Amino acid sequence: MEKKILVLIHDLAEDLELWYPIYRMKEEGFTVDLASEHANESFHGKYGVPYTSNLSWDEINADDYAGLLIPGGWAPDRIRRYDSVKQLVRSINDAHKPIGQICHAGMVTISAGILTGKKVTSTLGIKDDMVNAGAIWEDKAVVVDGNLVSSRKPDDLPDYMKAYISLFS
Repeated sequence: MEKKILVLIHDLAEDLELWYPIYRMKEEGFTVDLASEHANESFHGKYGVPYTSNLSWDEINADDYAGLLIPGGWAPDRIRRYDSVKQLVRSINDAHKPIGQICHAGMVTISAGILTGKKVTSTLGIKDDMVNAGAIWEDKAVVVDGNLVSSRKPDDLPDYMKAYISLFS
């Protein structure tokens, strides 16, 4: 089976939190798919870097993917509004596949309802939301709890990706 990673995208993702993980996963030999509401939809990151989806959320089969990455920025606030995304996140979580979330990406896993009892970190801006969703929030560069890897900000990307990639070995 081909090693594939799914990345959920929308407008205004944090550029580094999108591209650094994509390139690291490609370096590890994974194919990376970018999915949004519609296939071939173009977006721009917070700092203007363009990116385009190659799949729509509705055409994704969670069984085809080894893991999921959710970038931060303002994109997660839009991504979490779609029922198909929330179901997809739950399916990947139920299969115990690695889920990476950084900065504001925790908004998606909050809305998917998968954080109860999980240790996590995030940007301080959504700490209360994560705690209110039942998570145990820690102020660390990276927190791993089972299949969930979370991180706070772009400065934490090296630790975040080391921890995420380690779940595949």
